[in-house]
Amino acid sequence: MASKNQGSTPRALVIEDIKVDSVIILRMLEKLNCEATVARNGKEAVDLFLKGKTFDIVLSDQDMPIMTGPEAVVKIRAMGATQVKIVGVSADFGGMEAFMQAGADVFVPKPIKFETLESMLQEVIQKKNMHG
Repeated sequence: MASKNQGSTPRALVIEDIKVDSVIILRMLEKLNCEATVARNGKEAVDLFLKGKTFDIVLSDQDMPIMTGPEAVVKIRAMGATQVKIVGVSADFGGMEAFMQAGADVFVPKPIKFETLESMLQEVIQKKNMHG
């Protein structure tokens, strides 16, 4: 009997307003067999959580119109989404502090490397399989 989690594809939310950047991340997630959703700003991301969507990992850009990444992270965490791994992504190292204070789990500089994404996803999958 295979465990019920084996077939569960990790779900990722990419919060990114720059089309080309989100496309790059989406391609990498696809290669990693991850189901990905894109939100163009923090508000769109928060709305997805409000609608009851669940994700295993969130990759959030920092500066976006309407609502920034760190602002979205605060709201997502406040909704009780404590299990989801939130990754702050920014070309600006000042973004690290903003994301960590907001409740992100980890900060990665832009451009995000495939290996980095792969190892983060592996952690998420392991955790998912442990907790079911």
